[in-house]
Amino acid sequence: MKKVLLLTLALVMLVCVSAASADVVIAFSQIGQESDWRTANTDDLRNAIENHEGWKLVYDDAQQKQENQIKALRNFITQGVDYILFTGVVSTGWDEVLKEVNEAEIPLLLIDRIPDCADKIDYVAAFGGDFVEEGRRQIAWAGEYLKSIGKGDVDVNIVIMEGTTGASAQTGRTEGNLKALAEYPHLKLVGQQSGNFTRAEGQAVMESWLKSIDKIDVLIAQNDDMALGAIDAIKAAGKVPGKDIIIVGCDSVKAAFDAIVAGEMNCTVECTPLYGKFVVPTIEALIRGEKFDKTVVHPEEGVFDMDGGIDLGTVKSIKAADVIATRQY
Repeated sequence: MKKVLLLTLALVMLVCVSAASADVVIAFSQIGQESDWRTANTDDLRNAIENHEGWKLVYDDAQQKQENQIKALRNFITQGVDYILFTGVVSTGWDEVLKEVNEAEIPLLLIDRIPDCADKIDYVAAFGGDFVEEGRRQIAWAGEYLKSIGKGDVDVNIVIMEGTTGASAQTGRTEGNLKALAEYPHLKLVGQQSGNFTRAEGQAVMESWLKSIDKIDVLIAQNDDMALGAIDAIKAAGKVPGKDIIIVGCDSVKAAFDAIVAGEMNCTVECTPLYGKFVVPTIEALIRGEKFDKTVVHPEEGVFDMDGGIDLGTVKSIKAADVIATRQY
């Protein structure tokens, strides 16, 4: 009887071990938490994976440091995870470690920011914003809005607050910003500097500009957090944000909608952080043996402003107040 009991216990333990080993282990290397957008992106993906039956998440926050991400990716390889989700803090410097991921035959999914070595490595799927188009929309909105209020032929001074230098979101949005400026010759670029995608640095850069530039009519901020920081600086300088200086952000976080409804910000161009609804079915399909091409999937995204109706060619702006109740982040 004792032998039977021991055998039964051993079988139960074996079943438990087998069940545990059957978990799909998904590792996620995130750049950090520099903005409201990034927090929403992290929470959405973590919740989607952690709440999926049979899946286990291994998460690493790199705190905005590339060396931390490289270390995390190598740890994922050592652990033998089943899939890796990767968002790079900058575009360059990933060739070696991502080739190591390929050599370990761990399927790689690129999220949000696409590294510049993407054409040299293998990845099973990629999801991200169309950063060049987002940058174009920012300038186009400013130009078309000025036309709508009768100032399309008036020279105005514009400053561009860029994101983290070298990040694909920064390089893409800057490319879109500068290309679109050629279509609006009355927008005169008088300042261009990185605010590192953070509210604190956005405030500091705006404070510096207000002291060194005689007149600023339009601020293009490559994310909403920097725009919100700039609003604080504009108020502190005794100016009225949204009126004395037109403010165009990017990402469309809830705080930007609040600022637009309050009249302190004019427009935000959407870049969704909610990738869970794309990533989960993709991994499920990969587990079933399905394959995807290397096309970067761009979700449909909008532009939100004070009144709506500004035609940007590819999309018309939507009044922020009409949809603020539906925002998830």
